[in-house]
Amino acid sequence: MNNFQIETAQNVSISQNVAGLGSRILAYVIDTLVIVAYVILCVLGIDSLSLTMADQWVYMLIIGLPPFLYYLLLETFWDGKTLGKAALKIKVIKIDGTQARFSDYLIRWLFRIVDISISSGMIALFSIAVSGKGQRLGDIAARTAVISEKQYTSLKDVILIELEKNYQPVYPQVTVFTDKDIRTIKKLYTKAVTRKNLDQELLEKLSLKMQNIMQIELDKATNKQQFITTVLKDYNHYTQEF
Repeated sequence: MNNFQIETAQNVSISQNVAGLGSRILAYVIDTLVIVAYVILCVLGIDSLSLTMADQWVYMLIIGLPPFLYYLLLETFWDGKTLGKAALKIKVIKIDGTQARFSDYLIRWLFRIVDISISSGMIALFSIAVSGKGQRLGDIAARTAVISEKQYTSLKDVILIELEKNYQPVYPQVTVFTDKDIRTIKKLYTKAVTRKNLDQELLEKLSLKMQNIMQIELDKATNKQQFITTVLKDYNHYTQEF
């Protein structure tokens, strides 16, 4: 799966998984089926009623407006999702990682005329394939992208750290952490120690946060890198017991 780096307002880099082309096409198919089903039900409802011309005009608005505004309204009020996107666990975000605004969704929606309607989706398919961030023209104009919310765990993430034979844990408090917490700790720790110059500030902040959660207090002379490594080993030890 392709991914791209986004820079948050705090200058923190986060990797996001780009929604696959297949997922986006299937989401579009689901949304189209929902719209078609809505229109059919409305038409059948109108046919069963005796309506005046004025009533028919109102019902035409009821039939036409929701499908016309479907993508704009759902993405705006449902955190960048439509029914199809939600089913495939994908969503629209800004490329800086923040939640898109109404103006962003509006730009994407207006560009659907070019991306999908006029070109039967060919322009969108080509743009998504070559943009590098899975963006159609509407995404490029709105500075948005469609990402996957699915969690992918690699073997590297599962095997936290190697343990010595007959390893003796030091901090039983590590059981307060969840697997997600430990993956985050390991990711930040790896980021700090693999830099050209060891990021002591990041290690210090990470260590303090871990101490607060574990409700312990280390001596100021304690090596923070060693402390974090020990916590990772201890967590691996305790989780292997179950």
